[in-house]
Amino acid sequence: MLCRRRCCSSASSWMPLSSTKPCLRSTWLPSRPEATSCAASSQGSSGPLQSYPTAESQAEAERALREMRDLLMNLGQEITRACEDKRRQDEEEAQVKLQEAQMQQGPEAHKEPPAPSQGPGGKQNEDLQVKVQDITMQWYQQLQDASMQCVLTFEGLTNSKDSQAKKIKMDLQKAATIPVSQISTIAGSKLKEIFDKIHSLLSGKPVQSGGRSVSVTLNPQGLDFVQYKLAEKFVKQGEEEVASHHEAAFPIAVVASGIWELHPRVGDLILAHLHKKCPYSVPFYPTFKEGMALEDYQRMLGYQVKDSKVEQQDNFLKRMSGMIRLYAAIIQLRWPYGNRQEIHPHGLNHGWRWLAQILNMEPLSDVTATLLFDFLEVCGNALMKQYQVQFWKMLILIKEDYFPRIEAITSSGQMGSFIRLKQFLEKCLQHKDIPVPKGFLTSSFWRS
Repeated sequence: MLCRRRCCSSASSWMPLSSTKPCLRSTWLPSRPEATSCAASSQGSSGPLQSYPTAESQAEAERALREMRDLLMNLGQEITRACEDKRRQDEEEAQVKLQEAQMQQGPEAHKEPPAPSQGPGGKQNEDLQVKVQDITMQWYQQLQDASMQCVLTFEGLTNSKDSQAKKIKMDLQKAATIPVSQISTIAGSKLKEIFDKIHSLLSGKPVQSGGRSVSVTLNPQGLDFVQYKLAEKFVKQGEEEVASHHEAAFPIAVVASGIWELHPRVGDLILAHLHKKCPYSVPFYPTFKEGMALEDYQRMLGYQVKDSKVEQQDNFLKRMSGMIRLYAAIIQLRWPYGNRQEIHPHGLNHGWRWLAQILNMEPLSDVTATLLFDFLEVCGNALMKQYQVQFWKMLILIKEDYFPRIEAITSSGQMGSFIRLKQFLEKCLQHKDIPVPKGFLTSSFWRS
C-alpha cells in the first residue's frame, strides 16, 4: 500500500521501509523527513504570488509528475505480483504439509472403521480407511445438492408443453453441447473460436447455432439450463471421447478449465456430474446399505445397468479411466488467454489431495490400480514439478507400502492393471523422472 502524501520531493525520495521479502501489506514512506513538511509549509504561506511559472517550468513539473505516477503504478504492480506469488507459495507449502501429515498419521488421523479385506500375510489392514474423510464427503454432498437445485431451477423449461419453450430448450441445448463435441487438436485458433463461443453464450450474448441466433436471455431459466447441460457434456466427453482417445483429454480439459475460471458455477457442476458418474474421482467408495436394490448399488459404483444387465468390467474401467484422465488434465491446465494472475480454480493441490486420500483408503481390486496409473500418467509430470521431493516420497510410499496391498486383493485374472502400474512407477523411480504425457498441448499448438 502506498502513502499518497503530497510533497515536493522527486520520485527518488520514495524508498521502501525494508528490502526483505514482500508481504501482504507494504508501507512506503519518503526517505527524507523534510519532504513531509513541504506541502504543509507551502499551504501555510498566505502571501501573494510574486510571479507566474513559465511554460518551461510547467512542462518540467508535468513531466516530473508523470514520472512519479508511472513509478508509483509500477511499484504497485510489482508489489501485487510479489504478494500473489508469496500467497500462492504459502498455500502450496501448507497443502503439502497437511497432506504429508495425514499420510504419516494413518489411523490416528481418521476415525472411520477399518477395512474388512485381508492384507499381506492374511492380516487385516487396520491402518487404512474404507470411507473418505468427513470433510470430503461434505464437499461431495454440497456439490450434489447444488446440482439438484440447479435442475429444479429450470424444471419449468424442461417440462413445458409450450411449443415455443420446447424450441428454445432445444436450441439452447444444441448451442451448449455442439461446441464441446467439436473440441479437437486440429488447431489452437479453432479451439479459441470454440471457447469464445461458449463464453459468449454463458455471458448472455447471442450466438449462432443451427443457422439461428440463440441466447440464454430468451428464457428466464435459460442460463441455469445451459450451465447444467454444458457441464454434463464436458463429463460425457471424458466418459466417451477421452476413454477411446486418451490424447483428447487435453484440449477438452483446457477449454473446461478456462470456462471454469470465468464461470465458477459451471466448474461446480462439472465436479457434481463427474463425482456422480465416477465416485472414484472424489475419491469415494460407495458402500452397500441394507435394503438397497443391487442395481441401485451397482449404479452408485459407476456401472451402467440396462434391463437388469450390468455392463462388462472392461467397458466400466474404460469409462472410469476416461473421466479420471479428464480430471487429471483439468487440474494442471490453464486457458492460455486468461488472467495469469488469477489462481487455478481447481488446481494441482486437488490432485495432491486426491492422491493422498486414495493412498489412505483400502484399494479396490482392478479399479484402484487402473485409476492410479491413469492419474499418474496424465498429471504425474506436473505433480513432480510442483511438489518435487514430497512427490517422490509419495511414489516410494506407493511402491513399498501400497503395492503389496493392491497385490494381496488382486486375483490372477486381474493382474494386468497392477503390473502396468508397477512397471510404470518402477521405471519413473529408476529414471527419476515422469515423462510429459502424450497429447500435451505445447506452445506451438497455440500458434496454429
